[in-house]
Amino acid sequence: MRIIDTYPALLDSYEGGAFCFERWRAYIDRALPGLSPALIEDAQKSLRTGAVSWRENVLPALCGVAAQIGLCEEAHRSFLAATQGLGEAIAETFGRPLDADVVFYLGLCNGAGWATRYENRRAVLIGLEKIVELRWHGRETMLGLIRHELGHVYHGRYGALERKTGGARDAYLWQMFSEGVAMVFEQMLADDLDYFHQDRDGWLRWCDAHLAQIKRDFCRDLPEMTPANQRYFGDLALYEGHGDVGYYLGCRFVQDLLGRYSFNEIIRFEPGDVAEAFGRFAA
Repeated sequence: MRIIDTYPALLDSYEGGAFCFERWRAYIDRALPGLSPALIEDAQKSLRTGAVSWRENVLPALCGVAAQIGLCEEAHRSFLAATQGLGEAIAETFGRPLDADVVFYLGLCNGAGWATRYENRRAVLIGLEKIVELRWHGRETMLGLIRHELGHVYHGRYGALERKTGGARDAYLWQMFSEGVAMVFEQMLADDLDYFHQDRDGWLRWCDAHLAQIKRDFCRDLPEMTPANQRYFGDLALYEGHGDVGYYLGCRFVQDLLGRYSFNEIIRFEPGDVAEAFGRFAA
């Protein structure tokens, strides 16, 4: 596993404390050559949905980095601590090695964590601007985030993550499942199937108490779900005032599957297998 830390250079993206796109592009092209087109396209895709605004959502998060250096430094220390020994822990827990890059960088609100490919390698991108905005700068939260994204990488490397789905309904069902896989991967590394890095202010207690309602509403919403109206995935999406509820649902679904399959069998599920199994789980 390769750790890529661009923290010493990412503040070059600012001029007089203000974010400068041209300086950011120069920083990215120096530190991570070839990555900027994917970051820009991902940001534009989010903006096109109408759910995200450059002025109201993206720019304030970017400006927050220069304004909160103390949090940035703590996030950086957490990143360095969280990445120590990760490769060894994965190999020991799952019986297989995982070759991937874990990158600490400044993005365009592409996500606090993003599992993707970079230079034909599997990579996890840890975006400082979202880390600061979400106050996920502590070591435990950082460790959970990195483990979660590496769960997606593991799913892609050894399972059936990269599958085409038939339409929006199937795509959101597959997203729920794949997030559940990553959540359980994270929990297995922590050796605690009740560990959720999202659990603050009674979040897990509320979700557990409303699991039946969440299942019912997710199934009801699926046929009409779009990026603009879905309320289960992403830090701007809220279900009954609570975030990350789709991640919770996916986790409980995959945990249910663990009663009948091994983790390495579950990650080989195809979309049809997921639809059939979720139908039983949600009944």
